[in-house]
Amino acid sequence: MFSIGTLSRHTGVKVPTIRYYEQMGLLPEPERSAGNQRRYTQKGVDRLGFIKHARDLGFAMAAIKSLIDLHEHPDKSCGAATDIAQAQLDNVRQKIARLQRLEHELDRIAQGCDGAGFAADCYVLTALSDHNLCKTTH
Repeated sequence: MFSIGTLSRHTGVKVPTIRYYEQMGLLPEPERSAGNQRRYTQKGVDRLGFIKHARDLGFAMAAIKSLIDLHEHPDKSCGAATDIAQAQLDNVRQKIARLQRLEHELDRIAQGCDGAGFAADCYVLTALSDHNLCKTTH
C-alpha cells in the first residue's frame, strides 16, 4: 500500500492533483488507514500512471474518463478508443498549424525591423498596432 505522498513521488503527480483526480472520478476512492490516511494499491499507481500519460498527451478529462471506462471493460470494442485518439491527434495537428502560422507572422514582424531606429518608426510596434497587417494569425 502506498500513501498519497509516496504515490506522488513515485509518479511525479502532485498531491493536490491526485486529490483532484479522485474528485473527478478518474481515480477510485482509496482505502483509508486507521488514521484516515489514503492508502493506494498497485492498481491505483497503475491508474495514475495511465492518467498522467494521457494528460501528457493532452487528452481532456472527459476523454480520459472514456478511455478508463474502455480500459475497465476489455470486452468493448476498441473503436471508441481509436476515435478518441484520432480526435486528439487532429486537435494537436490543428494546434501545430496555428503555431506555424504564428511563427511565420512573428518572423515577418521581427525581420521587418533592424532595431536601429526609434520607437516612433519601429516596424514591430507598427505591425502590432495595425491589426490589418496581422491577419494571417487569425
